[in-house]
Amino acid sequence: MADTYDILIIGGGPGGYVAAIRAAQLGFKTAVVEREHLGGICLNWGCIPTKALLRSAEVFHYAEHGENYGLKIAKPDFDIGAVVKRSRGVSAQLNGGVAGLMKKNKIDVIWGQAKLTKAGKGGPVEVEVGEPTKPAVQPQNPVPKGVLGHGTYKAKHVIVATGARPRVLPGIEADGERIWTYFEAMKPQAMPKSLIVMGSGAIGIEFASFYRTMGAEVTVVELLPQILPVEDAEIAAVARKQFEKQGMKILSDAKVAKVAKTGEGVEVTVEQGEKSQVLKAEKLISAVGVQGNTEGLNLEGVGVAVERGLVKVDAYGRTNVEGVYAIGDVAGAPMLAHKAEHEGTICVEKIKGLDAHPMKREQIPGCTYCQPQIASVGLTEAKAKEAGREVKVGRFRFLANGKAIALGEPDGMVKTVFDAKTGELLGAHMVGAEVTELIQGFVIAMGLETTEEDLMHTVFPHPTLSEMMHESVLDAYGKVIHM
Repeated sequence: MADTYDILIIGGGPGGYVAAIRAAQLGFKTAVVEREHLGGICLNWGCIPTKALLRSAEVFHYAEHGENYGLKIAKPDFDIGAVVKRSRGVSAQLNGGVAGLMKKNKIDVIWGQAKLTKAGKGGPVEVEVGEPTKPAVQPQNPVPKGVLGHGTYKAKHVIVATGARPRVLPGIEADGERIWTYFEAMKPQAMPKSLIVMGSGAIGIEFASFYRTMGAEVTVVELLPQILPVEDAEIAAVARKQFEKQGMKILSDAKVAKVAKTGEGVEVTVEQGEKSQVLKAEKLISAVGVQGNTEGLNLEGVGVAVERGLVKVDAYGRTNVEGVYAIGDVAGAPMLAHKAEHEGTICVEKIKGLDAHPMKREQIPGCTYCQPQIASVGLTEAKAKEAGREVKVGRFRFLANGKAIALGEPDGMVKTVFDAKTGELLGAHMVGAEVTELIQGFVIAMGLETTEEDLMHTVFPHPTLSEMMHESVLDAYGKVIHM
């Protein structure tokens, strides 16, 4: 029957659509339920369009500093409407690509809001699909063939991949005018002259970097003593120094106590210990994290364990209820698109009975695409020591690398953390130009259980930024050459 599937996936974001494609490849009759748009937050409102914005800011930055490269460039300017239009166009193009992949792999797409009505006890899982909570808008792209209507569907296996949304703090709710989440920050009608960013995680710092590069006065307020809290403290300190050099104001160990809207924008009361000050700006971006989309799914109603808004799963995405799985942001940190994609593949392959490798969350890289870029994988130096490891730490500065100097990007560092007894690579942390493209080398090394000796014997090409990865390893063992 058309309403019965082997695998039905709730959510068409990176985790959901990748799981669907892999399921179809393995011969499963597959469907995806999506309430708004294919590609999820990442493709439509997160990873991809923000990188398009940041690329525009990067080009603008280089144009402003052309004299540093011996170039004569008239004073550059920008059209924020055109910058946003380009960003949205990139998303639309990729959105259409996902729709094409659904059609190519003969995956049914069901537009609407899903709710589990029956699960467990060895029978099929039942999912009721109602009207979308938001219009099923597919701009510039036709809805793929095979789209089904609303109703009740059955599947042997249901994978929840509903993602997450911005966390909202009481009293600081976004209004789309003066207080923004990343949705509003991604499509400004005009460039604000000043803004305050609440939260210095990846989302907050990326927007702070974009708006500062485009000329806005930016203040970042972070509750914790360290900005970029999940990163290595030394790397975060290098990044902070560069942000402040660019004119960004950063208040750490600071609490937003009150936000008042005014005719001109917002007045934000910030407390630092016993001191208090009122900051004024046109806009406030709330970037205090995200929360899982579990509401309305009736997960707890069918017995699925949910804790603090996240679905509890094992290393293969299995919940405590037979036939129900969860992947991606809704299944917990790290809330990253590439983690969701990998989880989707693992989950489906485990269902098929293949020799699927369990998810190793400690080997998932994290990247922040600000200027300078930040990338990391594995344990920080502090976390390694907290775990009782005796460590060897290597560092190498961009200032000592020929390619970095030639690029005009001499600020940054590569840091590696090894187990002193075994030579195991425990973590790698970077800040500087193009480090988001370099980190995969260390990710592969960790996956292959590479030791320091293997990395030392690897020949890195010259002149490249990647040579700093090699030098950092050498430095950990007292063999560094160019520093």
